[in-house]
Amino acid sequence: MTLLRPLHLLFTALTYALGVAIADYLGVTISAAALWLGLGWALLTQTSMNLLAEVFRPANEPLNGLFGAERVYLRDRLLFISIGLLGLAAGCAYLLFLAGRVHGPALILLALSLLLVFAYAVPPLKLVRRGFGEILLAAHIGYVLPSFGFVLQMGDFHRLLPILALPVTALALAYFLVLDFLSFADDIKYERLTLLTRLTWQRAVPLHHGLVLLAFILLAFAPLLGISLALLWPAFLAAPFAIFQIVLLRNISLGAPPLWKPLTVNAAALLALTAYLLAFSLFLR
Repeated sequence: MTLLRPLHLLFTALTYALGVAIADYLGVTISAAALWLGLGWALLTQTSMNLLAEVFRPANEPLNGLFGAERVYLRDRLLFISIGLLGLAAGCAYLLFLAGRVHGPALILLALSLLLVFAYAVPPLKLVRRGFGEILLAAHIGYVLPSFGFVLQMGDFHRLLPILALPVTALALAYFLVLDFLSFADDIKYERLTLLTRLTWQRAVPLHHGLVLLAFILLAFAPLLGISLALLWPAFLAAPFAIFQIVLLRNISLGAPPLWKPLTVNAAALLALTAYLLAFSLFLR
C-alpha cells in the first residue's frame, strides 16, 4: 500500500471531480461515460507515475525495504504493472476517442499528462531525483487532471478553471513539501535531491507558508474576476486547517518537538477538504 500511495489517488479523484463540477456548474450535461473513462485515465496514470518512480529508484536505496535479489524481483514486477496500467489508460483514451470526446484541448491534456508522468519518473529526465518532482506531482494532480475532467465535459477551456485549480495546486505543492520534511533525514543519508534539500529548510518553510496563504488569497480575490463569493465561501471552512498547518511547521522550524503525524494528516486534510468543498459547492449550484 505504501507503493500505491492511496492518498495520491484520493486527491486525484477529488481534483478530477472538481473539474467535472465546474462543467456541471456552467450548465453542461454531464456524460457518465466520459466521466468514468476520464477518471480511469486519471487514476491509472497517477498510479503509474508513483510506481515508475519506485522502478527507477537508485540501486543503492532500498525498495519497499528490500535489497538484493528481492529488490530486483519487486522492481521488475512493478515495471510490468506500470506498463499494464499505462496500457489500460491508453484503452480509456481510445474509448473516449470513439465516444467523440478527444478533440484539441483533451488531446493536449492527454499528452501533457503522459509527459509529466515520464518526466517525473523515467530517465533521462527523472525530475523526481532532481528536486522538481513535487512540482510535477502538484501540477498533475492539482491542475492537469481537473482540467482534463472539465474539458472532457465542456469541450474547451474556461476562465473558471484556473481560478479554482490554481489554489488547489498551491495546496498540493505545500502538501508534498511537508512530506519532504518527514523524509529529510533519509534524503540526506541517500543523497536524494528533493525540493526541500534543493531549497534548504530556511527557504522551504516560508515557501510552504506562502503557498498555503496564496491558495486562500487567490480564492478571496476570485470575486474581482466575476466569480460569486457565494460559490467560493465553503472552501474557507478549511482555513482553520491552513492556520494550524502553518503554526505547526513554524513551531518545528523554531525548535519545538516535531509533530510530524499531525502535520501530515493536517496537510492531507487541507488539500482534500478544500477540493471537496469547492466541488460540492459547484454541484449544488
